[in-house]
Amino acid sequence: MKKTGINSNEIARLAGVSRSTVSRVINNYPNVPEATREKVLQVIGKYGYVPNLSAQIMVGKKTRTIGLFMISPDLVSTDMLSNLLITRVIESASLRGHYVLTHIIRHTQDPEEHRMVKDSFHQKRIDGGIFIGAANYEPLVEELIKEGHIVGIVDQHLPGRLEPNRIVSNFDNRNGISEGVEYLVQLGHRDIAFISGDPLRLSGPEKYEAFVAVMAAHGLSVHPEWIVPGDFSEESGYAATAQWLMQVRKLPTAIFAVNDSVAFGALRALSEKGLRVPEDISLLGFDDHLLSSRIVPALSTIHVDFSGMMDELTEAVIHGIQETPVQPVALLAGTSLVIRDSCRKV
Repeated sequence: MKKTGINSNEIARLAGVSRSTVSRVINNYPNVPEATREKVLQVIGKYGYVPNLSAQIMVGKKTRTIGLFMISPDLVSTDMLSNLLITRVIESASLRGHYVLTHIIRHTQDPEEHRMVKDSFHQKRIDGGIFIGAANYEPLVEELIKEGHIVGIVDQHLPGRLEPNRIVSNFDNRNGISEGVEYLVQLGHRDIAFISGDPLRLSGPEKYEAFVAVMAAHGLSVHPEWIVPGDFSEESGYAATAQWLMQVRKLPTAIFAVNDSVAFGALRALSEKGLRVPEDISLLGFDDHLLSSRIVPALSTIHVDFSGMMDELTEAVIHGIQETPVQPVALLAGTSLVIRDSCRKV
């Protein structure tokens, strides 16, 4: 019969080891001999011992849980890329013996949302957190970093911010945009439009600035009427392109979209206008979304290794939780051109 109320001291006595060894086994530390680990686990299993999480937190032990905060005013469940990012963090954390507490933040300026997120850190329900979709400067994120919490952020660059508990993972936007423009130029395109992204997030202005710079390096003009303002969603790509098509006097020969979701929306707007891709206009994306190879025409794009990116970020956050960080961590996800069917020579 399983004993009730057994504690770690009794487990240690029954297994013939120290209490600290029991703790190392429970927390899955690697520096425990396999035979010792098995002996402790057998005693734990025999007596049905479950560590008291509240008591562990009170004495400063980790919860082995990280927070994952997706900032989006839209439905996340309908976006395959968002789902990939979320599930990859969960899988990566699970492989490292950690749980993930997820929360979708609709509006970071909402005081109640603000309180809920901060409470999860302050009440020590999580040991650290990862934020996806935040503005480049997000006060909520900055407050948490200032308080000393381990925070991972996707898509951020704030010059001079060198806190050791700040872990940043970015896309190589400049290289990716350069690869895309180079490809279109090689196909003979000189008149290239650009659908831009959210100006408050790092990738929005960074991709636009890179586009302008690379076009200038090729001696090509960036026409103001061919810069189409958008954000990063498919619906914004559709709405922005549909509005632009009603106003533009002369069409370019190619469109470079800030990401593939925006390109999907642009493709729909072009089709409704009777314009064929790539016969009438070429279309290039950025991201290599899971659907990009399946739509018609298959979308040429800039590939980003999102799975590897989220693995590295999750690992860095967990490492920062386990070891006292001494310097900021900056990760960079590389890019590569993927040629499919949506661009043609002119």
